Amino acid sequence: MSAEVGHHVPANSSEYIGHHLINLTQSGEKQTKLIDFSVVNVDTVFFSVFLGLLGLFLLWMIARKVTSGVPSRTQAAVEALVEMVEEQSKSIVHGDRTFVAPLALTVFFWVVFMNAMDWVPIDLPGWLNNHLGLNLPYTRIVATADINATMGMAFAVFLLMMYYSLKIKGAGGFVHELISAPFGAKWYLAPFNLGLNVVEYFSKTVSLGIRLFGNMFAGELIFALIATMGAAWGTVSMGTGLGLAVGQVIAGSIWAIFHILVVLLQAFIFMMLTLVYVGQAHESH
Repeated sequence: MSAEVGHHVPANSSEYIGHHLINLTQSGEKQTKLIDFSVVNVDTVFFSVFLGLLGLFLLWMIARKVTSGVPSRTQAAVEALVEMVEEQSKSIVHGDRTFVAPLALTVFFWVVFMNAMDWVPIDLPGWLNNHLGLNLPYTRIVATADINATMGMAFAVFLLMMYYSLKIKGAGGFVHELISAPFGAKWYLAPFNLGLNVVEYFSKTVSLGIRLFGNMFAGELIFALIATMGAAWGTVSMGTGLGLAVGQVIAGSIWAIFHILVVLLQAFIFMMLTLVYVGQAHESH
């Protein structure tokens, strides 16, 4: 869930939800233009970097305690996950996997950690902000619900595709593939081949980022909608307010449990598509 500060009291449910969907920028003001590269979402940068470092630290701590004897439950779970990622990378990437397999594992943990921030109670960061005296006008803690973060990750995967394509096929081989596949190596088909390949690379990158963003943004929005049920406590009768509060707890619990699937599945899909796209860069057409 995202969060807001407490010094601003939303007038209605729409304002309450909208306030929770605004990122903290370096100026403290909300972004007014659809596209503005001068704006940096400070909260997205902070939480994505922090959770990435936290994930690496936890993996390092687990690796330190690895034993060849009877493994702990944590070690057994991590080993099963590592084996799963290794098997997937082996079946998809035909070539050197010394970097690709660890990358896929890191991406999976990183996305899981960022997605899992959706379980933080929606007003908890705002409450902490008030009591710690931070005075932040806005705060969103789910980095993957920010399209800038997911598109940045997707663009990094695109750069990996370009890197492996050039490394394995060479500049000449890669250019030849762009203008000769999929319709054939005829000179008059080169523009069509090039155009289709450009569209393919563009659509892969955009869909990879949009898919993760869309699912996490929808989850965040549903949590905010559920939270408005409790926010209406003071505006209705005692009986209705009690019913809304109970409904909020039940609906929030059900969605939080279902969200376990969303959090893990979206991380798995992002990891698998990363492997698939990098694997395709290893192949010649």
